[in-house]
Amino acid sequence: MANVNIRNLPDEVHRAIRIQAAHHGRSTEAEIRDILERATRPEQRLELGSYLASVAGEVGALTDEEHALFEQARIASPARAASFE
Repeated sequence: MANVNIRNLPDEVHRAIRIQAAHHGRSTEAEIRDILERATRPEQRLELGSYLASVAGEVGALTDEEHALFEQARIASPARAASFE
């Protein structure tokens, strides 16, 4: 785990964090860790499936012609195993 030193922290801020820590029943250091974790945690986790569905919704459905092009490409060059040599 990393260690961080915070220089020139105003006394009022330190005092407020100590009070907040006491209110939550933990040390000042634990309170600061909690504040930093909450500040850096995304509010809503982005899930890949949801993101792809939203992008597809913005783009719209494929036309029959586009679908036919994809189908032709799939038939013309079928999937094959990847080679890592």
